[in-house]
Amino acid sequence: MNAYVAKFLTGIADIEPARWNELAGADQPFLRHEFLLALEETGCVTPGTGWTPEHLVLSDADGLVGAMPLYRKENSRGEFVFDFAWANAYAENGLRYYPKLVSAIPFTPVQGGRLLKRSGVDASEIDAALITAVHRYAEAEQLSSWHILFPTPENLVSLEKARLTLRKDCQFHWYNQDYSSFDAFLATFTAEKRKKAKRERRRVAEAGIEFDTLLGGDVDDALWDTLYGFYADTFYRHGHEPYINLLFFKRIARTLPNNMMLKIARHGTSPIAVAIFFIGSDALYGRYWGASGNFHSLHFETCYYQGIEYCIEHQLRRFEPGTQGEHKVPRGFVPTLTGSAHAILDGRFAAAIRDFAKRESRGVMAYVAAVNEHVPYHQAVSQELRL
Repeated sequence: MNAYVAKFLTGIADIEPARWNELAGADQPFLRHEFLLALEETGCVTPGTGWTPEHLVLSDADGLVGAMPLYRKENSRGEFVFDFAWANAYAENGLRYYPKLVSAIPFTPVQGGRLLKRSGVDASEIDAALITAVHRYAEAEQLSSWHILFPTPENLVSLEKARLTLRKDCQFHWYNQDYSSFDAFLATFTAEKRKKAKRERRRVAEAGIEFDTLLGGDVDDALWDTLYGFYADTFYRHGHEPYINLLFFKRIARTLPNNMMLKIARHGTSPIAVAIFFIGSDALYGRYWGASGNFHSLHFETCYYQGIEYCIEHQLRRFEPGTQGEHKVPRGFVPTLTGSAHAILDGRFAAAIRDFAKRESRGVMAYVAAVNEHVPYHQAVSQELRL
């Protein structure tokens, strides 16, 4: 094996954007230097919010060969892979669970590369070197654990080989079967489900609500101020502070203007709701939503149907609208497995958590099978969409 040098950065600004982006690739915007830098420099990701950047970079004699987005976490907020029970178990035994290390994109439950590599290298060797480096660092820092959230299936193979504990979870995604139009998509539904979807869309149209589609670079500061109020209110109504601040939205709209897309619902000239999406090379990602009030079926239209139409029009292969939500299934989204990997340094807890993960995985697979019985498609189509 080649000699590699591992370095842990105090922020993504410590590495040149082009060098990081070469490893991150262009499949999705969330791994890009611009996205991570915006989170850090606008104050969304700081020690105060529980996220301290400690990104790992790996070099050999020829330069940078690998990297891992990495954070020291003082809580489990904004991760979407829940380990609160693990933290409680540590506390009940007089042990400290936090801080821990987490490789993820903050506040972004989207599957993507976590073991990043330069093209042309031995992928398994670089994966092993990254895993070894972060494990040794966690041991040296006397941390309880380190975790990789929403990695790619390829990453999971390397992580399982390294004997990390794997967890399964389920999201609901939409897949483009080369539909020529939204009506062609609905034609694959059973009659009952198709009627319901059309009724939901009709209610919004009959309420006089229209939609504008804008890219991030098309939104001026005044409009951002209005739209951010919709987004923030979604959190306030549930007793939480928003994860993302207004500065981040304005910043990322400038730095990645063509990767951000907004569907803005309005009455006349007055905006009443917004869904904020990000665009990857072959997928649309639904991320944030908010409205000025309660409007019948508007959430379904803005966040789901408008996104599906956009994917069909722009020939995007997949639409990931976010975590959870069985209400997505009648609207054409199907169960899709995601995963995570966990290294627990205390052997006693590692064994217990590994046993828990096995039982949890069986439950997730049973849940996926049960939900698949209720997808809205004709049988012939739904079989093609099953996992």
